[in-house]
Amino acid sequence: MSVRIFAGNSNPELAREICAYLGTDLGHARVGRFSDGEIRVEIEESVRGADVYVIQSTCAPVNDNLMEMLIMTDALKRASAGSISAVMPYFGYARQDRKAAPRAPISARLVTDLLTAAGANRLITMELHAGQIQGFFNGPVDHLYCSPVMLDHIATLDLVKPVIVSPDAGGVERARAYAKRMNASLAIIDKRRSGPNVAEVMTLIGEVEGCDTIIVDDMIDTAGTLVSGATALRKAGARRVYAISTHPVLSGPAIGRINESVLEEVIVSNTIPLSSAGRACPKIKVLSAANLFGEAIKRIHDQNSVSSLFA
Repeated sequence: MSVRIFAGNSNPELAREICAYLGTDLGHARVGRFSDGEIRVEIEESVRGADVYVIQSTCAPVNDNLMEMLIMTDALKRASAGSISAVMPYFGYARQDRKAAPRAPISARLVTDLLTAAGANRLITMELHAGQIQGFFNGPVDHLYCSPVMLDHIATLDLVKPVIVSPDAGGVERARAYAKRMNASLAIIDKRRSGPNVAEVMTLIGEVEGCDTIIVDDMIDTAGTLVSGATALRKAGARRVYAISTHPVLSGPAIGRINESVLEEVIVSNTIPLSSAGRACPKIKVLSAANLFGEAIKRIHDQNSVSSLFA
């Protein structure tokens, strides 16, 4: 069974890097728009019986990119692809993963149901906002972590008494995994939200005085939480403050906040392409996750272990 890689318009550069790692060409597909804005897809080569991977981050414009993924998947299913794997480096709508309030949706479940209805047999994604989302998809889910790429870069920073910091209680497991790999200390920022995308730092749990600190999170949206946390760390005596985040959503005032913050460097991956303002920001360092996705695709196709990537 042959491997075919297709991509929508959300992150073509990452798709090309993955193809380069695999030593294959990106599949020929035309993904455009009708005059009224409806998405128009044409698969321009035979995929009958092929093992197909569709690469598409559901970043901004979120709804357009999600619909591109669904329509491409449907087109491939109707073209008799042997299997279809949805490769979503950034899984949108993941923050709505439970009923946090009465009459609230569980949008993450809705997205996985849509993928299944469109014809996806497998989901490959990275650093889900909540791990339980894996259980929403009725099929195999390969949940990748960006830590191997991030840790290689951290090793070049010449850190003094490193402390890994979780920006909230929900991120402690992620931060602890980094601290264990680095043999570093762990600290936690206790915060309370007064509304969506609004965070107020309350208490720092742990000792950071005279230490180089690294805030670890899965995503940066408006950067309010990140910048507030960095300020709290400096007030507590931290020597330098870095940040690691897999998904650079960077919406609204995020870039300006990062530029004006006490952060030394914000390390992100290319699961989401940066805007021109993001690329111009001297504090943002982008690392490529393409090799991780390429190796995962290779191992899945060869029916080898993916979890051993992170051993």
